[in-house]
Amino acid sequence: MNNLLEQRALPTEMPQLRVMPMPSDANVHGDVFGGWIMAQVDIAGSLPAVKRANGRVATVAVTSFVFKNPVYVGDLLSFYAKIVKTGTTSITVEVEVYAERNRLGAEVVKVTEATLVYVATDDERKPRALP
Repeated sequence: MNNLLEQRALPTEMPQLRVMPMPSDANVHGDVFGGWIMAQVDIAGSLPAVKRANGRVATVAVTSFVFKNPVYVGDLLSFYAKIVKTGTTSITVEVEVYAERNRLGAEVVKVTEATLVYVATDDERKPRALP
């Protein structure tokens, strides 16, 4: 968490996902659970992967996941995902997450970055070649 004071602007591209964590997504102190953030990152990363695969994908690896700053109840989270590599059946996606805090003051903080690998699957959930 050495980047606690790192402030940014949101990226200019459209986010894959925007969500605000609720009290049920956090501990008693209002800190959002890392597992909840991980689930949202997986959803955001799967969206460009599904589009590229033209169908179903399965998450097969999380090769990197860094929590850079805490996330609090009431933060508005924006998830940005981009494909960085494709293989015969696999799609590697990088996801960056930013929190908008104190929206009247427009504080923006990068909270998470991750790299995930998805595999295109067929109707029987077996790997298939990307189109």
